[in-house]
Amino acid sequence: MSEESDLERSEAPSPRRLEQAREEGQVARSPELSALAVMMAGAGGLWFSGGQMFRGMEDLMIRGMRVESVAADPQQMLDALSGQATGALLLAAPFFIVLLLVGFLAPMALSGWLFTFKPVEPDFSKLNPLKGLARMFSGHALAELGKALAKAGVIGCVAGLVIWSQVDEFTALLTLPLESGISRLGRIVVWSLAAVAAGMVLIVIIDVPLQLWRHTSKLRMTKEDVRKEMKESEGDPHIKAAIRQQQREMARRRMMTEVPKADVVVTNPTHYAVALSYAEGGMRAPRVVAKGSDLVAARIREIAAEHRVPVLESPPLARALYRHTEIGQEIPEALFTAVAEVLAYVFQLRQHRSHGGAAPKPPGGIAVPPGLDPAGGAA
Repeated sequence: MSEESDLERSEAPSPRRLEQAREEGQVARSPELSALAVMMAGAGGLWFSGGQMFRGMEDLMIRGMRVESVAADPQQMLDALSGQATGALLLAAPFFIVLLLVGFLAPMALSGWLFTFKPVEPDFSKLNPLKGLARMFSGHALAELGKALAKAGVIGCVAGLVIWSQVDEFTALLTLPLESGISRLGRIVVWSLAAVAAGMVLIVIIDVPLQLWRHTSKLRMTKEDVRKEMKESEGDPHIKAAIRQQQREMARRRMMTEVPKADVVVTNPTHYAVALSYAEGGMRAPRVVAKGSDLVAARIREIAAEHRVPVLESPPLARALYRHTEIGQEIPEALFTAVAEVLAYVFQLRQHRSHGGAAPKPPGGIAVPPGLDPAGGAA
């Protein structure tokens, strides 16, 4: 982290900075949220399954208090004790498994799934006593102390009110039979946990936004950090070259899907290929849907042949179209007459393929206005 003051770190953390911090295990955490979730899960577990669990514990206790023949044999006594302990664990296992799962999943509500060994890697700089003293008396430590005192005060007040309101219930427990007393004690415990959890809600409402703000503030960047990151990510020539290559590949794939829909492909015949499309009434002028040179031109011709798209050799027109048009654009007005000759041939060829008759002859010597043919009009 940079050594600049908080005033200099005026920029919000970038997505890359947040991702790097996450990889290092630096995410927003709220222990109070986890404690509240576990407390509520405990209260709910006791409410729904506490009665059955207490009755099972009562049966185990009654059986364990019986004096039987096992009392004369130490090994049998150990076996009986082991069976009692196993039974108690099995009775309490579902309750504790729920608590364990809630305690494991609760932190994910704030920071999502994260698995990293970075926070537990050795860091000998933490052994510096001066830095340790600085952390002890830092603003963060004082804030945590204040939060702990506030939490203790809130929970203490809520617990005190609950106990005070249940004094008569506690006194009545002394006069109840064992089974009724255990049942009533369970209800008191559940309501006490629920009341403390309700008090914890206030702490969580304050703590969660505080932890999110503190995490973001800790990762704020200086203007120099932002410029450096942009230079590293966007200024790298290798990254730029890779991005441009991917863009060209994507554009080429999209372009090739348009070739089968073209009306005609005009070629050089080997160096250039330009695919034209024209919908009468739907377009003001013919439009270039694909173009390429050398290997790309060869591929355009192959796709055209596979889909029976007419291919016409007209080197001057192919060069002019390749030079003065872009994919998706209409042809220049200066080339309307030349392209009209090509489309007339295409329409005649379609008529021939549909109804037979004499095959039309490809037009020859299509004229291109001076200055549009890069090769000066030479074939």
